Amino acid sequence: MKTILLFATHNQGKVAELVELLAGLDGLELRSLSGYALPEVIEDGETFADNAAKKALAVSAATGLPALADDSGIEVDALGGAPGTHSARYAGEHGDDAANNRKLLEAMRDQSD
Repeated sequence: MKTILLFATHNQGKVAELVELLAGLDGLELRSLSGYALPEVIEDGETFADNAAKKALAVSAATGLPALADDSGIEVDALGGAPGTHSARYAGEHGDDAANNRKLLEAMRDQSD
C-alpha cells in the first residue's frame, strides 16, 4: 500500500520537480491539489515559511492526508525585502506577473535616483 503525500499546489511544474526529488522512494504517491475542491488558503503570514506551514496544515486538515507546501517570492534588498510574501499580488491582482514585474522595476528605478 502506498502512502499518499499531498503537495498543496496546483502548479504542475512544482509537482514535477518534487516528483523528481522523491524518485526512488518506494511506497510514496505524490498528489497535487488537482482534483480536490478545496477553498484557497489566504497567504497572510509574515514569512514564506509561515505561508507554507499554513497551507500544508489547512490542506491536511481538509483532506485528512499528510501534506506539504511551499511559498516563494522575490526579496529585493534595496527595497527593504519587498515585495517578499506579497510577490504574487505586488501590483494588486494575484498572479498578474506582468504588472508585478512593471511595479518592481519602477520601484527599483526609484531607488537609483
